[in-house]
Amino acid sequence: MDTEKMKQDLGGGSVFEIGEPNTAFAQYFIGQSYLKMLTTERVGVGNVTFEPGCRNNWHIHHKGGQILLVTGGRGWYQEWGKPAQELHAGDVVNIPPEVKHWHGAAKDSWFQHLAIEVPAEGASNEWLEEVSDEEYGKLK
Repeated sequence: MDTEKMKQDLGGGSVFEIGEPNTAFAQYFIGQSYLKMLTTERVGVGNVTFEPGCRNNWHIHHKGGQILLVTGGRGWYQEWGKPAQELHAGDVVNIPPEVKHWHGAAKDSWFQHLAIEVPAEGASNEWLEEVSDEEYGKLK
């Protein structure tokens, strides 16, 4: 881990602890991510940190949806069939249930967000295909 680059990209460091390598979900990511669950009581909130170029697969949150609070770096969010949106610290992304999407770091920057799982009865995640290198490579 290039901690100096990470600190620079995240605006001097991380507000929340980076956490451990995200091995539990590694099969759904291209590149290295880190996860620190901040709370699992009532509402799950995780601090997710992406190394440059890291992104998760396309996925769908059934029932509850998800909210992303960007805390540092530069990254991307994209919904199926729509152009990707560049993300920076302070951005908020409200992801409705049943929307196919992905999110992750820019090629040249660390990226960090708080991922909030919106509670709902029967809520689940469906992990889908990878974001192709060709697709990702078109982003600036």
